[in-house]
Amino acid sequence: MAKTERLRLFPLNSVLFPGATLSLHVFEQRYKQMIGECIDEHEPFGVSLIRDGEEAGDPSVTPYEVGTTAEIDGVTRLENGRFYLSTVGRRRFRIERVVAREPYLLAEVTYLEEDPPASRRTLERLVAQIRSVFADYVRLLVEFSGMRAQIELPTDPVDASFLIGDALQVADSMKQRLLELSSTEQRLTVELGFLRRLLPQLRALLERKRAEPASHAAASRHDADRALQERFFGKHFSVN
Repeated sequence: MAKTERLRLFPLNSVLFPGATLSLHVFEQRYKQMIGECIDEHEPFGVSLIRDGEEAGDPSVTPYEVGTTAEIDGVTRLENGRFYLSTVGRRRFRIERVVAREPYLLAEVTYLEEDPPASRRTLERLVAQIRSVFADYVRLLVEFSGMRAQIELPTDPVDASFLIGDALQVADSMKQRLLELSSTEQRLTVELGFLRRLLPQLRALLERKRAEPASHAAASRHDADRALQERFFGKHFSVN
């Protein structure tokens, strides 16, 4: 068994991919203490999607076994010990066992590496395929939301697979599945399938939007557009 390390955990109702950024408002006492320790000791914490439990503050919450470390790259200290944090996802990990639940979740984890590709040529061909499909997907999302954005895939296939996973408008359980895949080739293959299914849906939404009178469209789609904008365009992706 690979060597384990101890990692503080922040279970959330979202999936963090390596390279993606995550902003947090930390206000609960257990997490104020945890983040304070991470800042003082210059250590990351782990983000895992909640499998069972109502919220992150539930001491009995059960996270999924695979998550991503969050490196703190910006801190704003607020009154009463609260924080605004900006973080960047770095390394995938697997929870081997939970060591403690109080005052916060502490686990022994092993860090995960990508499986080497069976064929570099096959991987490059897959990246070329998904690049054009993803460009169409982004273009349709931009047109649907009315916001300007330019998102290009990184040249590295691993980074590209994580960016697409973060950008896809699918359920968190699906994102978790993508995060857990150990092969970049597998991840890109699944994502290509998602994109090919999502594109017709987006095109249909756009056709309906174009057909609606302007006043009716503005009223009926305001909430949906805002949610889409916040979910997709509210994140910045970093490959640094």
